[in-house]
Amino acid sequence: MPSPDTLETDIRAAGFLPLGHFVACPGGETGERRMLLVGSAGEAFARRFKESPERTDRLGHPLDRWTRRVLGNIAVAHGSRVIFPFDGPPWHPFQQWARLADPHFHPSPTGLLVHPIYGLWIGLRGAFFLDTAPENAVDVPIQSESPCMSCIDQPCLTACPVDAFDPVHGYDATTCRSHLASDDTRTCVEDGCLARHACPHGHAFRPPPSMARLHMRAFARLPQQEDDGEN
Repeated sequence: MPSPDTLETDIRAAGFLPLGHFVACPGGETGERRMLLVGSAGEAFARRFKESPERTDRLGHPLDRWTRRVLGNIAVAHGSRVIFPFDGPPWHPFQQWARLADPHFHPSPTGLLVHPIYGLWIGLRGAFFLDTAPENAVDVPIQSESPCMSCIDQPCLTACPVDAFDPVHGYDATTCRSHLASDDTRTCVEDGCLARHACPHGHAFRPPPSMARLHMRAFARLPQQEDDGEN
């Protein structure tokens, strides 16, 4: 069986990001299992998705279907198995797994996970089952300080035009989705979440406009456009 390090190489070549390994007890599994978390962010991921047949086949959920096909093929090639955040219910606790896989992930005031490198732009795409640990694996990672601790103004909380992010009550997805579906939300729909843009971290991993539009239109359950995910 190929090594976990070779698995990570293939994941990167496909445009995804190996985010770290962790030990968890996935739903329906007996006992703890070592796993590798996979995410996405930035231009490389958008470029590979642009090349996919799923982007233009108009069959719905193109990003999820492409993710399942690509990571599923990698899992087969490595004699492994992969599970996805969109498999459910029951839903796998991917946000909890992110904090186990990389101690630099922290809850942000928006309720989304924040990372000092990726900011609020990281997407969690899958988790591979591993038989052995990668080289230099650390099972108990040293926790880091949240990048939000040094962010005095916290612009992520004031950038949303409908105040959908509340540090006390959490994220109001219903209000957000209603705003996106209204006639006066072209900025949010076309350019992506303004709260994510406002975060001072992760600017290098902002998605291209059409990828941001694909995400926002899918979240708001709006019809996709021909150029979604194209640049």
